[in-house]
Amino acid sequence: MSDFPRQHARTRRFTLGVPRQFRFDPAGRRLLFLRSHGGEDPVTALWEIDLGVDAPSERCLVDPRALGEEDPADLPAAERARRERAREMAGGITSFATDRDVRLTAFTLGGRLYTFERTDETLVEHPSAGPVFDPRPSPDGRRVAYVSGDGLHLLDMVGGPTQPGVTRPLVVEDGIAWGRAEFVAAEEMGRSRGTWWSPDGDRIAVTRVDESAVPAWWIADPANPDRSPQRVAYPAAGTVNADVRLTVLGIEGGRRVDVNWDREALPYLARVDWDADGLLLLVQSRDQRHARVLAADPDTGATSVLREVSDPAWIELVDGVPARMGRSLVTVEDLADHGPDGSRALCVDGEPVTAAGMQVRAVSAATDDEVVFTASEDDPTRIGLWSWRRSDGLARVGDGTPGIQAGGVAAGERYVVVTTDLQSTSPRVEVVDRDGAVHAIVGVHAAAPDLHPQVRMLELGPRRLRAALLLPTDADPRTRLPVLLDPYGGPHAQRVMHNGAAHLTSQWLADQGFAVLVVDGRGTPGRGPDWERAVHGDLATAVLEDQVDALHAAAEDEPRLDLTRVAIRGWSFGGYLAALAVLRRPDVFRAAIAGAPVTDWALYDTHYTERYLGHPDEAPEAYAASSLVDAEGRLLDARPWEDPAPQLLIIHGLADDNVVAAHSLRLSAALLAAGRPHQFLPLSGVTHMTPQEVVAEQLLRLQVGFLHAALPAPRDP
Repeated sequence: MSDFPRQHARTRRFTLGVPRQFRFDPAGRRLLFLRSHGGEDPVTALWEIDLGVDAPSERCLVDPRALGEEDPADLPAAERARRERAREMAGGITSFATDRDVRLTAFTLGGRLYTFERTDETLVEHPSAGPVFDPRPSPDGRRVAYVSGDGLHLLDMVGGPTQPGVTRPLVVEDGIAWGRAEFVAAEEMGRSRGTWWSPDGDRIAVTRVDESAVPAWWIADPANPDRSPQRVAYPAAGTVNADVRLTVLGIEGGRRVDVNWDREALPYLARVDWDADGLLLLVQSRDQRHARVLAADPDTGATSVLREVSDPAWIELVDGVPARMGRSLVTVEDLADHGPDGSRALCVDGEPVTAAGMQVRAVSAATDDEVVFTASEDDPTRIGLWSWRRSDGLARVGDGTPGIQAGGVAAGERYVVVTTDLQSTSPRVEVVDRDGAVHAIVGVHAAAPDLHPQVRMLELGPRRLRAALLLPTDADPRTRLPVLLDPYGGPHAQRVMHNGAAHLTSQWLADQGFAVLVVDGRGTPGRGPDWERAVHGDLATAVLEDQVDALHAAAEDEPRLDLTRVAIRGWSFGGYLAALAVLRRPDVFRAAIAGAPVTDWALYDTHYTERYLGHPDEAPEAYAASSLVDAEGRLLDARPWEDPAPQLLIIHGLADDNVVAAHSLRLSAALLAAGRPHQFLPLSGVTHMTPQEVVAEQLLRLQVGFLHAALPAPRDP
C-alpha cells in the first residue's frame, strides 16, 4: 500500500539524491557537484567526476558524516537564514566555492571552515574567528574570505593548502554587517552573497549593510515562553530598507575604496560581478522602474553607465546577468514589440539576439565567445537549454528532449544538461559535448515514488490558460468527482510544467478521490512581459478570475468534474489565493486551505510588494484591492457566506520570518469579528518551508481529512 505522505516527507519532496551546484574546472576535465548518497539521505556530500578518462566515473571527495554530525543549533544565524532564503531542505555540505582552477574548494559544516585541495587530496579544518558563513577562496587559492558574526575575515594559506591557515579580521564595525546579503536581496533579488574577489586576489569587493533603521520585528516561539524572541530586521512595504553600499578592500595595507553611484535614486544593489574587465554592478530604483548597469573603477570607486533601462511597470531581474561576453555586455531585457506578446530577450550590447517571442529564463554562463541560457519558445510549460555564439548564432544544447532543461555550465565544449519530462519523476543529468554527444552521466539517487502522475495538459478558455488535470488512478468513469484547485498562481513560480515530479503531490491528492486542477494564470512567468504585468497594481482580480475561468472551461472538457463541490489549496502566494477565493467567490469555492498566506500586503517586504503594488503611501487603493484585511483588522471586499458556509482552514508556521504569522492571525481575528467560521492550525517552530518530516507528512493527511469533510459525497436521491 502506498504511503506517499511519509515518503514525500522523508525524501524532502524527492529532492534528496539529486545532483546540483555543478562546477567545471577551466579545461572541462573535472566536474564538482553536490549530492546525498541516497533518496532518503539528508546529508549532502561533495562529489567529483573525472572527465579526462575514457570511462568517467564518480567518487565522493568529502563525506560530511566522516567529520561528525552537524548540529543545527551550531549553525550561524546567517547560514540558517541563507538556507531558508534558498529553500534548502538538506544538511551537510549545502554550498561550496572554489578558486579559479577548481583545485581549492571551501565549505562549512556546522559553522566550521574546511578546505579540500584536489592535487594532494587534502581535507583541512581551519581556525576561524567564530562560526563561519559563506567562505570564498581567492582566484589564486592563496586566501579564503569568510563572514563570522557581522565581520569579514580572511584566512591566509601561509603553510600551503595542506596546512591550517592563519585567520585575521579584514573589516569589523559595530552595528554593520559586512559581506552578506540583506533580506530583500536574498529573498527577492536572487543575490545571496556579499563578497567578490578581484581576478588577481589582491582585493575584494564587499557589501556594507546597515540595518539600524530597518523596523525590528520579533519572531517568538509561544510553545517555549522561556526563550527570547528572535529579532528580524524586516523591511515591510513602505518602510525603511537596509542601507547597502559596496566597498573595495585591499588585502595588504588595508586600503579602502567606496564605490560611488546615485544611491538615492538607485538604492537597490541587485547584482555584482568582478571579471578581467573590472567591476560590474546592476542597481535599481526603489520603484524598480529604472535600472543601470555600471562599470566601477576599483581604484577610485567612480562608476560609469554601460546600459540604462526603464519600464512603466517594473524591471525584471534575471539570474546570471548582467555579464560580459568578451568585451560585450550581456543583458536580458523585456521588449514589448518583440513578438505578439513581447519577449524577455537575450541582448548583446543592447541588441536582441534571441527570436521574437522567446522568453529567456536565466543565463547559466557567459564566456568570451558564448552565452548559455534557458528559455521557453511558444510553450511556457517547456524550457530548453540554448547557446548563442557570434559565429553561428542560436543553437539548442543537448538532444532537445521536450520537457524542462537546465544546467548549462559551459567549460570549453562541455555542458551539464539536466532534463526532466512528464514521464519521469527524477531528472536525467548528463555531460554533453557541443555536438550533443553524451560524455558522461551523473548518477541520480533520488527515491522512486510509490505513484506515477497521470497528467493531462490543457489550454483552457480564450486566454489559453495552461493547466494540468489529474484524476484518480482507478476512477470509475461514471463517477462525478469533487474538484480541488492546487495552484501557486502568482509571480515568479510555475506549477504547470512538463516535469513529472512537479505533479506528484497533486496525483496523490487525486488518488484520494478528487479531480485536481492546476492552473497558471496571469502573472506567472514564461508567457512574456505583458502576461506577467497583468497583475501590476492588483494582485487579486486577474489571478482569481483565471482560476475560476479555467475551472469552468475544464468542466466542459471533462464532464466528471462536479462544480457543486469545489475546493482550493495553496501555500504562500497560493495560500493567499486560496483564502481570496473563498472570501470573494464563495459561490464557486466551498472550501479552502490557506497555508502561510499573505493577507495584508502592507506586512510583506518592500522589494516584492512595491514591485507590483507601488509604495503604500502613493497607491493605497492597490493595497486595498489586493489585501484580505485592512489596517484595522476588518475583512476587505468579502462576499456574504450563505448557509452552509464555506469551510476555511488556515495553516501557518510560527517561526516563519518571510510571511510572518501575523498575516494569518490578523485574518483569523477578522473572520471571527465578522462571524465567519474557520479553523486555524498554528505550527510551533516551523518556518515558511516546513522542512520537518513529521510536519510535512501529517500536513498532507490532515488536509485530505479536512477536504473530505468539507466536500462530502452527494446523498443519493
